[in-house]
Amino acid sequence: MAGKSLRNGQQQLPAGAAAGGRAPAPRPRAGAVAAAAVVAAAAGRRVVGEPGVARLGVVLGTGLGGLADRLDDARSLAARETGWLVSSTATGHAGRVVWGSLGGRGSQGGEPSRCEVVVLQGRVHGYEGHAPESLSRGVELLAALGATTMLLTNAAGGLRPDMQVGELMVLSDHIDLVRRPWTQGLGPDPIESVAADGAARAVAAAPCYDPEIVAGVIEAARSAGAVARAGVYAHLMGPSYETRAEYRMLRKLGADVVGMSTVPEAVVARRLGLRVAAVSVVTNVARPDAPACTDAEDVCRAAAAAAEGVWAMLVRIAALTAGPHATGKNSR
Repeated sequence: MAGKSLRNGQQQLPAGAAAGGRAPAPRPRAGAVAAAAVVAAAAGRRVVGEPGVARLGVVLGTGLGGLADRLDDARSLAARETGWLVSSTATGHAGRVVWGSLGGRGSQGGEPSRCEVVVLQGRVHGYEGHAPESLSRGVELLAALGATTMLLTNAAGGLRPDMQVGELMVLSDHIDLVRRPWTQGLGPDPIESVAADGAARAVAAAPCYDPEIVAGVIEAARSAGAVARAGVYAHLMGPSYETRAEYRMLRKLGADVVGMSTVPEAVVARRLGLRVAAVSVVTNVARPDAPACTDAEDVCRAAAAAAEGVWAMLVRIAALTAGPHATGKNSR
């Protein structure tokens, strides 16, 4: 049973929850753990990483899959060969797992100087007919492989009239208009399982997207010459694009971009205790009073053109993940 929401927007937690406001994070499901062993064997690496080497998980959305080819010492495996990941039918989603690295060599027992990067080239979407638990399987796999930080990318429609195609919107928050039980496969969330004994206390909800990473990747993208800012992502089911009336509604709700993915992954990654960042490539700008036609191929081309800015963000997050201040967990 869901916990009661308090007047100030806080939620109740059960007695005995962790001092930081949440119970210990759950582990990925057994299927993800088994798939992690398959991926590690194919990449010639260990599921448990060597000392001094950090791991970053990345989901590359529409039109951005080519960034995986820039990793050092990269090896790949078809997603279907993991026995866990569901194959995508969406345009621009290759369906591969790529394992490589960025940075210098790790030092035994010291602070990480190298970051291993495990990339999913593509994802599945709710509009493809998959159950809610299927949408987060990729994130669970990355967590099972030892990722402590997650970068999620997508192509999205811009809602603000001052936006331009190719702009990068780093998520500071989201509006989930689909509202499915995204974490159900991980077992009950303490925030959602209060009511039994009534012994509860209130804590403020922690941000889903890591503020330090948000600031860092915006700076990195701008240094690479990209246009980037923080904003709010509206999550809809799809697959059809929005009507003019829906664009107007989403603006009034406070959304800056709109898309059909990412939120389920972000919610599950946070539930697993990972630091999370997400970026949308604006592939078209909604102008309700001057509508234009957009198709999937247009979206792929626009996203690919923004690859340099996204790559700069990926490199920065890898450095943050491997740096001396990386903890691997979001504060709750």
